[in-house]
Amino acid sequence: MAKTKKQPTYNEVLSTLGNERFDVSPASEGTEKGAPVRLLAKPGLVLNGEISRLLDRGYQKFFKTSKLEIPATADHLRDIHRFTEELKEATGAQEMYNEALGTTSDTYMYDRVKGRE
Repeated sequence: MAKTKKQPTYNEVLSTLGNERFDVSPASEGTEKGAPVRLLAKPGLVLNGEISRLLDRGYQKFFKTSKLEIPATADHLRDIHRFTEELKEATGAQEMYNEALGTTSDTYMYDRVKGRE
């Protein structure tokens, strides 16, 4: 039988993340009192002072900022996945099945559909 976890309150999440020096703010709209915590932006690597976004080109994943793009290594992806899991655990955020399987990208841009978006 699956165990149900106690959802932390908003103030508990703020306290937990504040102690870890995260910047946290409430969503401006679309939230309901007592709703589970949602992460609005996915974690990324910091490259040249900017948080990168994970881009999937079908054959390779890349970390991309406005000025830089680097190939993602298996170690990068493992670290991002582990960090995301720990962040969701700390905040009580809802776990999605496809995200639990591995690191998901912010953008998917396959060669065969490039230019048709």
